Amino acid sequence: MNFWYCMYLLTILISLFVIGAMAGKYSKEINEQKASDKNNNQVEFRIAKLNQVWEKAIRMQLAPVRLSELHSDLKIQEKDELQWKKLKAEGLDEDGEREAKLRRNFNIILAKYGMDGKKDTRALDSNRLKDHDVKDGDTFDDPRLDKLWNKAKTSGKFSDEELQTLQREFHHHKDKINEYNIVMDTVSRTEEIHKNVISPLEGDMKEHVLHQKHADLKQRMRGLNQGFERLRKITHEGYGADSEFKEPRVIELWEMAKRSNLTEVELDSLKEELRHFETKVEKHQHYQEQLELSHQKLKHVEALGDNEHTMRNKEKYNALAEKAREMGYKMKKHLQDLTNKISQNGLQHNEL
Repeated sequence: MNFWYCMYLLTILISLFVIGAMAGKYSKEINEQKASDKNNNQVEFRIAKLNQVWEKAIRMQLAPVRLSELHSDLKIQEKDELQWKKLKAEGLDEDGEREAKLRRNFNIILAKYGMDGKKDTRALDSNRLKDHDVKDGDTFDDPRLDKLWNKAKTSGKFSDEELQTLQREFHHHKDKINEYNIVMDTVSRTEEIHKNVISPLEGDMKEHVLHQKHADLKQRMRGLNQGFERLRKITHEGYGADSEFKEPRVIELWEMAKRSNLTEVELDSLKEELRHFETKVEKHQHYQEQLELSHQKLKHVEALGDNEHTMRNKEKYNALAEKAREMGYKMKKHLQDLTNKISQNGLQHNEL
């Protein structure tokens, strides 16, 4: 009797274990499913406007690496917007500061990938950082950067590898200038709107948003000045033996950290973390290069009309594209976390 009772209990336990395992698998599958729209169609993002941007980018046939970069930027935007919605529901963004920053970041994404619905006239605006006619031989669309770069190339102070590293730093600085100009555009538009405000209460809210945008502009300008001074110093002196990093984003973070009031112990710890981050950046760049090569090969095979080879290459290309997007998101998320970490530890900001 005891034997059969024990067997009965064992059967129940096994059944419960199997059901639990299946439930766990089902739960995992549900969590890993892509987002769906109101018609239950699978979509890339959980926020409608981000899906609209993504679908437009596909229609525009952005280059594979650009498309991958956009996907990573939109994933970061999605994460930040979902976090903000949660905070707003808890009443933690009463002044609208976070909301204004999200809007600003979204506008930067649209302009960065040419989806802001207008031609890029920033280069022709005399109030912008770029105020010159583009000439043949210009590399960075900025006279100061072009002059510095030409000086570096002919100085004989840099090896081929160092010149490649320096060129990446120059391109990074150029991207920062473009972002500054985009933010300046949004500030100009906000100022125009502010002039037409009638309600005093609404005016106070817009005044606050405008103040935040001006603060952002000031901080970006400070970063640009510091970045240019670094490029000027390297061009004149070359890379020192104590150069810690090669990747521009990592170098920028390290320079920020050195200007902060972090202790030596904290700086040493951060340096180690930045080394890991630099490896992540290099790995992401490798996948981007492989993605570009895979795309070129796919186009070549498609032109030959070999359906079997086309299908195989398309599968490889899609797998690489997915991996590049995934790594791009992780890299940008890590960059965001490191930037916040350094800022929250007390950067010494001196007003301009």
